[in-house]
Amino acid sequence: MKNLLTIIVLLLSVYILKAQNNFQTDIIKTSAGDLKITFVGHGTLIFDFNKVIIHIDPFGKLADYSKLPKADLILITHEHGDHLDPAAIKLIKKDDTKLFCNEASLPTAAGGRVLKNGDTVSSNGIKISAVPAYNIINKRETGEPLHPKGMGNGYVLTFANVKVYVAGDTENVPEMKNLKGIDIAFLPMNLPYTMTPAMVAAAVKMFNPKILYPYHYGNTNTNELVELLKDKKDCEVRIRKMN
Repeated sequence: MKNLLTIIVLLLSVYILKAQNNFQTDIIKTSAGDLKITFVGHGTLIFDFNKVIIHIDPFGKLADYSKLPKADLILITHEHGDHLDPAAIKLIKKDDTKLFCNEASLPTAAGGRVLKNGDTVSSNGIKISAVPAYNIINKRETGEPLHPKGMGNGYVLTFANVKVYVAGDTENVPEMKNLKGIDIAFLPMNLPYTMTPAMVAAAVKMFNPKILYPYHYGNTNTNELVELLKDKKDCEVRIRKMN
């Protein structure tokens, strides 16, 4: 009986911990109020700006989405299951939630609006631009890139005077040179799907964000990236739990 009671207490503790969704958060000052960033994990983020809630690639394995704030905006970078979770979307979607995604996500992301690379929209006072996200080097056995060019999106979101780049699953592609005035960048760093620390460091030097958050980094050693960028004093590398 004592062992059974112990198991019940442990299970209850796990449930409570998950229900609380105690994630790391950062506050970024903008000219129009605070931007709160919640680091859910993997490729999943939540932005809260002037009571507008934006979910990026919600993924139910990372959180109890029934306990998270409802979405005003949902952005899906691409159709892979760890970035597009219809069950998680259902839990946070309201009648007036706007969902933007790439074309391949549309059959699963019901009610979504497609943004192609190069498209820009404004929603809830936030400018959203879709930018390329793809592989050049990392390929499947068939020779096809793991993320083909023209399929997936990264997003640049403008919060008043602050530009945030969420790269999606990508390598350090040439189009990153076209990114201007990026204040905060989320760059993926897990192999074989995205970038090595050296690739991320090269990407940073292409468009010079003020703050870099490596994200979706799996088991990659983030210290390697910190070491590679130690002399780049105009970019602050912030490590959060995003594996």
